[in-house]
Amino acid sequence: MKLNVTLPMLVLAAVSAAAQSYPHAFPRKGVTKLFENERVAAWDVTWLRDVAQPIHEHKFDMAAVYTVYGPIRVTAPDGTVSTLTPFEVPRPFFQLKGVTHREDAIGFPGAPERQAVMFDLKDVSFPPVTKPGVRPAFPREGAMTPAIDNARVLEWDYTWKVGAPVAQHIHERDAVEVFFEPGTIRYHSADGTEQTRAVKRKDTRWVPRGTVESEEALSGSPRAVTIELK
Repeated sequence: MKLNVTLPMLVLAAVSAAAQSYPHAFPRKGVTKLFENERVAAWDVTWLRDVAQPIHEHKFDMAAVYTVYGPIRVTAPDGTVSTLTPFEVPRPFFQLKGVTHREDAIGFPGAPERQAVMFDLKDVSFPPVTKPGVRPAFPREGAMTPAIDNARVLEWDYTWKVGAPVAQHIHERDAVEVFFEPGTIRYHSADGTEQTRAVKRKDTRWVPRGTVESEEALSGSPRAVTIELK
């Protein structure tokens, strides 16, 4: 049987196949999966110097916290090259799915390698969980305005202070915390249980929606970016 396939059809098919051929951004060299659940896949990402990276496509909306700045070169599939300006850390970040590029660490010997904790946001959402008489986790004193607020996330930058406990509150949305400055925090749950946790840079904490707790810094000045999922 003879197929009636024209040259334009073959070209379109080839272009379509090429457009779908890029792998997802993660995993790749320098990336370790931290955990995965119904809402997110969490990745510890380091842009390794002198390690070639593939062109990849971000197939999910992504929320992130950069914890170390390091220079990188970004190359688009068409060969266009760009470099990003320096920024302060911790840096909350959000990116819509569909971005396709390659990212390579650059810089003089000894320049820091960029690091981040990144979260692929799955295509699910849940309404906030509230409790009468219990305040929401955010906003709170010291974090009254979100660093990022869009249709997918709220991102808050907060530093705990010794001697300034955070009163009981409810996490209305599923959330992830990415710590930046070290310290020790004691969590008091609504059922009376306590947990003391020493945190350091890039430690993460998953907080399910509906969690009711209070918090108290025992040492240091622990700082984290909390990403609430809408």
